[in-house]
Amino acid sequence: MAILSKLLGQRIKDLRKRNKLTQASLAEIIGMETTNLCKLENGGQLPKEENIEKIARALQVNIKDLFDFGYMKSLNTLKEELTDIINNASRQELELYYKLIMATKEV
Repeated sequence: MAILSKLLGQRIKDLRKRNKLTQASLAEIIGMETTNLCKLENGGQLPKEENIEKIARALQVNIKDLFDFGYMKSLNTLKEELTDIINNASRQELELYYKLIMATKEV
């Protein structure tokens, strides 16, 4: 269960930041003490069922999206997958990927 609480906590934190919310503001929206939200985000505890619903609503996602950990890949996995994409890409695709990467690096 420790792995689940850590993954869920990281997911909540990522979604909170994506929504440009502080811990204090999210805690206020869902009616929770900031220290308890901090424990959730750090993986120290799992949220109660009613709080899972409140968190999902506040972060504007479905409950199932809180448990979508697929985007959390190891650095080696990311490098391997990107290398495969690059190795199998056409010249036109490579040029597009290059432009996309360069555009995001400038931000």
